[in-house]
Amino acid sequence: MLHDRLLVEPESDSAERHSTGGLVIPATAVGPKRLAWATVVAKGEHVRQVDVGERVLYDPEERAEVDLAGRDYVLLRERDVHGVAERDEADGSTGLYL
Repeated sequence: MLHDRLLVEPESDSAERHSTGGLVIPATAVGPKRLAWATVVAKGEHVRQVDVGERVLYDPEERAEVDLAGRDYVLLRERDVHGVAERDEADGSTGLYL
């Protein structure tokens, strides 16, 4: 990876979602723009705040898709990351910092 680039593997997005009230939201329903989660699989030499293996939050509309060995990845700049999820080893829960 070069410069400030990140190669991330997007989490699979199911076609249907469920609301907190239990309603099924079909994939065809148009809603507000949503951010997506992905796992960092490689990083460039100038990336300072994200490490390989961390989960990052990014805008799926602003991305470059890459197909490597039959798997889909997304190429991002470090500045395009909106947040990072950090796993707390003590209790196994996820803490977020933005």
